[in-house]
Amino acid sequence: MIYLLLGTGFEETEAVAPLDLLRRAGIAVATVGINGKVITGSHGIPIAADLELGEMDLTQMEGIILPGGLKGVASIRASREAMEAIRFAWENGKLTAAICAGPTVLADLGIPDGKKATCYPGCESQMGSASMVPDAAAVTDGNLITGTSAGCAIPFGLAIVSALKGPEAAEAVAKQIVIR
Repeated sequence: MIYLLLGTGFEETEAVAPLDLLRRAGIAVATVGINGKVITGSHGIPIAADLELGEMDLTQMEGIILPGGLKGVASIRASREAMEAIRFAWENGKLTAAICAGPTVLADLGIPDGKKATCYPGCESQMGSASMVPDAAAVTDGNLITGTSAGCAIPFGLAIVSALKGPEAAEAVAKQIVIR
């Protein structure tokens, strides 16, 4: 199971676009509300989460995804349980992905240190000793996938599909949604 964390104020595009792409690819993914079952994004769009934070089964975790949105990122940082789930994923070799300001949460845990990564322009100083790739929509370095911004949510989601099911699966989903 892939868990996609939703904290109040998350960036809607950065959550919903990858979620949609993963589900199109047949990947089991559940949205997880940090602050309850219905989480409101940064643009006032409420999303009904599949699970609340305490309902995650880390023994079934194949990966974890963090969308950005400054308030959403603050919600993740403020949750000890969410931070422990992220650390668990990384320390157990699971896919760990974040986009926009989300990679800075990973940097709080030292995850991107010495790895290639990207983040929202202007957040680079919060990325520890990551090797920043500033002009990429999404960067994959082993089990770490990072994305730049809401405008890069599709390439970010396709990078996750590729990591989990292979490049052919990502290409099939890209064809299905007609990327030009």
